[in-house]
Amino acid sequence: MFSEAKEHAPGHLHHLFADPYSAFDNLAVERQLHLRVALQALVGEPLVNGRLTLRVIHGWENGGFEPADLAHADYRIASLDDLARISSDHQRAIDGAAPLPRDDASLLAAPLADAIAAAEAKGQALDEETRTIPARWPAFDQGLTLYTFFKVYHRLTYGEDDSYRSIQCRTAEGPREIHEFHLEEGEFAVIRPADDASGDSVLALHVSQLEPVRMLLEACRL
Repeated sequence: MFSEAKEHAPGHLHHLFADPYSAFDNLAVERQLHLRVALQALVGEPLVNGRLTLRVIHGWENGGFEPADLAHADYRIASLDDLARISSDHQRAIDGAAPLPRDDASLLAAPLADAIAAAEAKGQALDEETRTIPARWPAFDQGLTLYTFFKVYHRLTYGEDDSYRSIQCRTAEGPREIHEFHLEEGEFAVIRPADDASGDSVLALHVSQLEPVRMLLEACRL
C-alpha cells in the first residue's frame, strides 16, 4: 500500500535546497530568494510551457469534510493575467452570493466509490467505517492515494502549521510529487510529475487563497 503514496518523501526541491523543510520558515536566511527559486521551478516553468492547470477548490466549510461536498474548478492558465482574471471572477461570484464555478468531475467522491466497488468486486469485505472514515481508506487498493489527496485538500481548506511538505504519490496519470506550502503569504500545493515522468502540473488552492497566491507569484516576478 505504501507504494501508492508517501509523505515527507524527497522531491524536486531536494535537488535545489539542502533542506527544503526549513528553507521557507519565516526565520530562514534568504527566505524570499528561496521562495522565488522554488516557485520558478514549480510554477513558473510549467506556466510558460503551457503545462499548468489552476485548481480552485471550495465546498468544505465549518470543519466539514464529506468527499461529495468538495467542489473544484480547473483552468488552464498561461500567464498571471489568467490567474488575475479567474480571481476576479470568483470574487465577483462571492460578492454577489452567486454559486462558485465547479466542474462536473469529482476529486474524491467518484474515485472513492470506484475504488470501493473494485475492492468489493475482488471479494474484499468493507465495513461502513472503512468506507466512510478517510484514515481507513488505505485498507483497499488506491485508498492510500485517495487518503493522501484528502489530507492535502483538507489542509488547503483549513490550514496547517508546517510551512512545507513534500509527498510522493501514484495517480492514474502516473507518479506525482505534491509540494504543499502553508506560508504567511498564501497556502497552495503544486502537483507535478515525478522527475522521471511526463505530464502537466496543477496549482491547487482554496478559493480564499486566489488573490494572496496571485500576489505572491507577482512578487516573485513569475
